Amino acid sequence: MSLKLNMANGIREFARSTPHRLAAVEGDRSLTFAAMDERSSRLAQGVLALGGGPQAPVAVLAGNRIEYFEIMTAMAKAGVPVVPLNSRNNSVDNEYIIEHSGARILILDPDLADNASTFIEGLDAVIAFGGHDSGRDYEQFLDAQRAVDPRIAVGDDDTFCITYTSGTTGRPKGVVLTHKGRLLTAYGAAIEYGLGPGKQTMAVAPLYHGAGFSFGFAGPQLGGQVTVQKKWDPEQFLQMLQSSGTSTVFLVPTHAQQIRRIVEEPAGTYDLSALKTLYFNAAALPIELKEWVHEAFPGVGIHELYGSTECSIVSDLRPADSMRKAGSVGHPWFMNEVKLLDDSGQPVAPGEPGELWARSPMLMKEYLNNPEATREATDDDGFITVGDVAVADEEGFLSIVDRKKDMIIAGGVNIFPREIEEVIGRHPSVDEVAVVGVPDPTYGERIAAFVVANRGEQIDPGALEAHVLAGVAKYKLPREWHAVEALPRNAGGKILKRQIRDDYVAASRLGE
Repeated sequence: MSLKLNMANGIREFARSTPHRLAAVEGDRSLTFAAMDERSSRLAQGVLALGGGPQAPVAVLAGNRIEYFEIMTAMAKAGVPVVPLNSRNNSVDNEYIIEHSGARILILDPDLADNASTFIEGLDAVIAFGGHDSGRDYEQFLDAQRAVDPRIAVGDDDTFCITYTSGTTGRPKGVVLTHKGRLLTAYGAAIEYGLGPGKQTMAVAPLYHGAGFSFGFAGPQLGGQVTVQKKWDPEQFLQMLQSSGTSTVFLVPTHAQQIRRIVEEPAGTYDLSALKTLYFNAAALPIELKEWVHEAFPGVGIHELYGSTECSIVSDLRPADSMRKAGSVGHPWFMNEVKLLDDSGQPVAPGEPGELWARSPMLMKEYLNNPEATREATDDDGFITVGDVAVADEEGFLSIVDRKKDMIIAGGVNIFPREIEEVIGRHPSVDEVAVVGVPDPTYGERIAAFVVANRGEQIDPGALEAHVLAGVAKYKLPREWHAVEALPRNAGGKILKRQIRDDYVAASRLGE
């Protein structure tokens, strides 16, 4: 029988070839490949004994910590799907995911016990780091198991994890991701972003998030080392980047924004000579911010990629075209096919917006227990859409115009907020901005801009209007300007525009 694409195989391999090399580091804690292999085998044996299996997933509720990597390796060895829980979710949100996924075993960080308070007593088993009243001590549990890899037969298309969407448009959906899809993503990342044996990376984004885990785990999975940052802090990040000798790291645009707020020239303050590659995802990288990234990290290859939980990486704008095609997300990535379709399902011409559909061996298997949503997102040829609208230029470079659901329809005219946000974001007083459609009795919707000011600056609507009119047509001018302290975001760094709209509507009703 041929070797299957299993997410545990990398740790197995490097535990044999480089057993004493460090695989993961978190503060003063570390794991060699041999230790991660042994500990993950013990955990796999223990979870199987508790009844975990292909139809009995294990949920994980934890922040960024070194154990995340051995847990995911263990479940891959055992053939048990993993359900990562968002550490920012309240207990009711997590309870819905537990019930929907069918998870009966929880691995818990006790610091997050309140986020499981409504359902923890009803679970079959709880395994907690450092122990917890509702469960077993994680280290004692591992010590009691055999250090034998169970080597459960796992097929390429078997479920590796069930990652729940952020729920920005309703109840979160469980995205079923396969061993093959996750592993091919890691191999592609190795080629594109410089991961591999002996290479250094960092886990900065939340590990419960699809991209955060995939790119963090790719470090040890491919024979390199990952340095884990438990909680995002831009100054600590730069210090760790320097001390770890990291050569490649995945960030989201919010990270770049926050680094810029504390130091304008990081390469002049820290020794970042080992850094070769930065790759950005999760939200659009504003052009003005991208210009700063190039200046702040001279000589570093900057990638901007587009993808989704459902599709993995779809496209990548490579360093050679990074500024020549700023605003684009590049060409379709390895093994990807892309098509842009209008509302009638017909291909659009270059320069015309269309809904983006992607097909590759890295796609999700389905939305768990939601055949209707799966049908809506998938066509007869196996392409999947998440509702993003894009344009392709004459050279085939893709640019994400906006999410279809975020499009503003004012007086029957379709308006995409991202174009307006790019212009507003270039004003020197603006740190961040979100443009949304709010209810209008005459036109259906009107354009409203919610703006975070740069430190020491004030928002002047008149100055911003003049600035916007120099960059877009008059009908795209925001009719309302709101100065806010911060914009709500999900774990992946995406701005929660639905929450902005809902809060606006609620405030309007209170004022009636």
